Amino acid sequence: MATEDHATGGLEIHPMDQFIVKPLFGGDYIAWYTPTNVTFWMAVAVLAITVLMVLGTSRRSVIPSRTQSVAELFYGFIYNMVEEVTGHEGVKFFPYVMTLFMFVFLSNMLGLIPTSFTTTAHFAVTATLALLVFFAVTIVGLVRKGPGFLAMFWVSSAPLALRPILALIELISYFVRPLSHSIRLGGNLMAGHAVIKVFAGFAGVMGVASVVPIAAIVAIYGLELLVAAVQAYVFTILTCVYLRDAVGEAHH
Repeated sequence: MATEDHATGGLEIHPMDQFIVKPLFGGDYIAWYTPTNVTFWMAVAVLAITVLMVLGTSRRSVIPSRTQSVAELFYGFIYNMVEEVTGHEGVKFFPYVMTLFMFVFLSNMLGLIPTSFTTTAHFAVTATLALLVFFAVTIVGLVRKGPGFLAMFWVSSAPLALRPILALIELISYFVRPLSHSIRLGGNLMAGHAVIKVFAGFAGVMGVASVVPIAAIVAIYGLELLVAAVQAYVFTILTCVYLRDAVGEAHH
C-alpha cells in the first residue's frame, strides 16, 4: 500500500510488505507447524499440478481435451529438454525434473494473481528447491561413479601446475551452485513484484494522472508473465545441466 506521510508531507510506499510471511488464522507467532500464506499458496500450486497433470489426463483420448493438450504439451517439452541435455541416462530422472518445473512454473504464475502470494519470491523456498537439486545430483553422482565423480573437478587438459588451482575454483563453483540457483529465481520474481507495487502506490495517489503508472503496471505485468515462464525454464534447465554431471561423462 502507498500512504501519505502527514508528518513530512511525503509519500510512503512499502513494496516489500507483500513478501511478509503471515499466519493464516491470525496472530503473530509462527512455529514450524503454523499454516501461513506461504504454505497455503504452495498447497494451491500442488493442487493445480494435480488437477492439470492427474485429473486432466485421467480420461485420455485420441482426440485430447484442452486440459489434456496442455498437460501433454508440458510433458513433451520437459521430456525433450531432459533427454537433450542429460542424455538417455538422465531420462530416468524425468519425473523429478517434471515435478520441479511444474511446481516452480505454477507457483510463479499463481503469484501474479492479485492479492496472492509469490512463494518462489522467498529465498527460503527457492533455496530449499536448489539444495534438493544439489544433494540429489551429488548423491547420484557418487553412487553412479564413486570416486570417479570427483574427476569433474580435475581439469586434465590444463597444464599440470594450474590443475590444483583450477580444481579449487571448480570446487568452490560447485558448492556455490545452490546459492546462485536460488537467488536467480527468487531475485527476479521479487524485483518484478516490487516494481509493480511501487507503480501501484503512485497510481493510488495521482488522481487523473494515474493513467501513466497504470499503463506502466500493465506493461510490467506482461513482462512478469514472461519472466515467470522463463525463470521456471532456467531453473529446470540448470537442474538438467547439473544432473548431466552426475550421469554423463566428464569433459575436461
